[in-house]
Amino acid sequence: MDVMVSVKDGEVWAHDSGAPGGTGDDALPLVLLHPGVADSRVWDRVLPRLTERHRVIRYDARAYGRSPAPTAPFSLVEDLIAVLDHFGVARAVLAGSSMGGATAVSLALRDPARVASLALVVPTVTGAEDPLTPEFMAEVGGLARAGDVEGIVVMIRRVSAVLGTGDDPEVAEYLRAVVPAWLAVHPHQVPDPPVYDRLGELDVPCVLALAEHDQPGVIRVNETMAERIPGCRLVRLAHSDHFPTVREPDAVAEIILDAYAAAR
Repeated sequence: MDVMVSVKDGEVWAHDSGAPGGTGDDALPLVLLHPGVADSRVWDRVLPRLTERHRVIRYDARAYGRSPAPTAPFSLVEDLIAVLDHFGVARAVLAGSSMGGATAVSLALRDPARVASLALVVPTVTGAEDPLTPEFMAEVGGLARAGDVEGIVVMIRRVSAVLGTGDDPEVAEYLRAVVPAWLAVHPHQVPDPPVYDRLGELDVPCVLALAEHDQPGVIRVNETMAERIPGCRLVRLAHSDHFPTVREPDAVAEIILDAYAAAR
């Protein structure tokens, strides 16, 4: 079921798969949170294995995919809460990739009762050092001011999609679609509070997957996150860059199902 969900001063597109046969309406939903380098379509290769067992909810953050651009200040974690409330979800398993992982962790610390377990895939986290250098960001900014979307796509692929060849159409399409979203979101997104130094407070089952071919800065942050989160299981994806759902979808599905099985 596709719906538009009301959030503060706006709305986001969401999809609810409904409960598969035999799971019951009271089963924990699984909520998928996409990365900043793609919209919710990035889960397409993983989704079938998840929906055959669980009710799965996914949505596009503001300006991404099928969601309208923001027109007022907003918070990613507050939008997640609004989506959960819309679907009547008091507690869920959260699976977040990159930006989505940061949002999942933020909610788990803000309102622990709402999170049953975490599956974090190449996650970022608020309060950690940005893995992209100031020089890189300055070059991206210059391309953005010039309206050079293809130039930005080439740069991001160089650091985040290193396993892709010159013919990597799926990742290239994701990036072309999200560059306008970055520009639309920038004036309005209010950063959620930093939690990097609070990871030791998490009290929820957690599986964290890092990609061996990701940016070195992301790998370092992921390793530190796994060390700081009590009881976190670290999985290393040997054949992934920052797009594990494209490079190793079966492995990502297993990680999410393992996190679901550990939920309490």
